[in-house]
Amino acid sequence: MIHRVKFSIDIKAEKSDIWKALWNDNSYREWAGVFFAGSYMVSDNWQEKSKVLFLGPDESGIYSLIETHVPNKIISFKHIGNVVNGEEQPIDDETKKWSGCTETYTLTEGKSSVQLTVEIDILDEHLDFMNKTFPKALEKIKENCGSQ
Repeated sequence: MIHRVKFSIDIKAEKSDIWKALWNDNSYREWAGVFFAGSYMVSDNWQEKSKVLFLGPDESGIYSLIETHVPNKIISFKHIGNVVNGEEQPIDDETKKWSGCTETYTLTEGKSSVQLTVEIDILDEHLDFMNKTFPKALEKIKENCGSQ
């Protein structure tokens, strides 16, 4: 079963600084490393409908499409399939359980801070891990913005 889960954190920083903390290569590696050490991403152009690979140090992970991208405001990924040793894999029965799940990052201006909200579809078997780990990743993003 898939659960849609929402995580959020208030950050006292400019939207553009938060966006950089999310998606610049070095800072992405830092916060994504909270989930799996050595995580990184690859995208050719960051435009809507373009592909993004979310990978670990062994070049395995998942590939996704960018559904929506408004810099400094929102980005939404639709997860499609697995990557093994740098190669996209065909959709199999296991992948069909989650293919099409989404992950959306939104920045909303508040009175004294910006709220970063992440809505993500999570399979049962990953729910506990994500509930424990995602708040730590958000704290790392906040740290990377220089906000306490």
